Amino acid sequence: MANDKRVEHLTSEKTEFKREIGVFGGVSIIGGIMIGSGIFYIGAYVLQRTGMDSGLSLICWILAGIISLFGGLCYAELGTAMPKAGGRLVYLNEAYHPVVGFMAGFTDWLIGGPGSIAAVAIALMTVFQPMIGMSDFGVKMAAIVLIAAATLYNLVGVKVAAIVQSLSMVAKLIPVGIIMIAALFVGHVSPDMSFASASEYAAENNTSIFSMVAIAVVAALWAYEGWTNLNTVAEEIKNPKRNLPLALIIGIGGVTVIYTLFNFAIMKVLPHEEIVAMINSEDLYLGTAVAEKVLGGAGAAVVSAGMVLAMFGSMNGMILAQPRMYYAMAEEGHFFKSFAKLHPKYKVPTVPIIVQGVLSIILVLVRNLDQLTNMVVVTGMVFNVLVVLAVPILRRKYPKIERPYKVWLYPVSVMITAVIFAALVVNSAMEDPVVGLTGFGVPLAGAMVYYIFDVKNKKENKKEVE
Repeated sequence: MANDKRVEHLTSEKTEFKREIGVFGGVSIIGGIMIGSGIFYIGAYVLQRTGMDSGLSLICWILAGIISLFGGLCYAELGTAMPKAGGRLVYLNEAYHPVVGFMAGFTDWLIGGPGSIAAVAIALMTVFQPMIGMSDFGVKMAAIVLIAAATLYNLVGVKVAAIVQSLSMVAKLIPVGIIMIAALFVGHVSPDMSFASASEYAAENNTSIFSMVAIAVVAALWAYEGWTNLNTVAEEIKNPKRNLPLALIIGIGGVTVIYTLFNFAIMKVLPHEEIVAMINSEDLYLGTAVAEKVLGGAGAAVVSAGMVLAMFGSMNGMILAQPRMYYAMAEEGHFFKSFAKLHPKYKVPTVPIIVQGVLSIILVLVRNLDQLTNMVVVTGMVFNVLVVLAVPILRRKYPKIERPYKVWLYPVSVMITAVIFAALVVNSAMEDPVVGLTGFGVPLAGAMVYYIFDVKNKKENKKEVE
């Protein structure tokens, strides 16, 4: 009987939320989150990790999109079967144990949120590095000031933050559009797609094409981060059984096309030697060079301004949104009580916002941009493996639940997707032991925190009963 009630709760489309998000709205949410800072500089890292091979780097962008799509299809099945707010936390709790969902939330609190904020802040200030000749240390100091300032104005309410988000949504499309149109009408370079430089790099560095592709795909996946977020608003989607899968497929597929064309556009305008020289000099923003070549200094300024606004909006959005999740964790009872208090005047979760800012600043100091993106992606991928495996687990646990959408080519596609995510985690851990330790150590620490609070809550409940 209890199990029947649980199933009814999980599958019910009854909600206190207003269902106002359609397919287009869902696609906009995915695109708005995914197309952020990564598209502007991650291409340089992908090229570096593929031995500056144009053809192999484009394949890595496509592979990262396909991996994200198959992960999205698993989320689509879970989200249509259990159309509840909370996204992956719901699936992890149901497939395994509430402690697993908490581990995911704890990892987001300690690494995912602050790491993303730190990475975007460094990336944003790196735009100015070649202009004013800042050192790497200067970039980090400027990033810290930026995080501190954004944290402070988020402490006094959401009005300013909301305005910034609206501006950044428009701004991010300007540089992307300029670069892609420029390549269409002006690009005359024929990129080498032979994989010759990749093979040469592999031989010189005693590595393999497979390993190069693996670490390059991890870098590209940073730019695809965000597709998991649509499921968190499942209760606000009209007809989620139809619209959630459609939005995920169209959104992830569309972003994959944009990212691949964007990077190809750069290769069509800039000669390969110029791209290599820029990356070797740590000038990661190849799009700015494209704009300058096509439109002169004014074009470069417009693109740079668009990139800065887009990245600031991305960082601001994370500073705004993430603390609300930590607030919810405290409300649930397995986190610090101070995190569940709102400011009496501004009605914001003050302590979570401040702690998040401090953690972000610490990560700026101890990790560089490349390391931060790796860390965030890998820690997130650990739980993506578990969510993907939740598909067969929940099919067995709740066989009678209606599944309006089912993953293509099940169970082969699910197993392959899980293996790919797991292999990327392992490969990244081997390449960077700190990332590996973080990816596995932080969730384990989260489990310990959960049980500490669980024991504490049981003692308090026992006293109240007595």
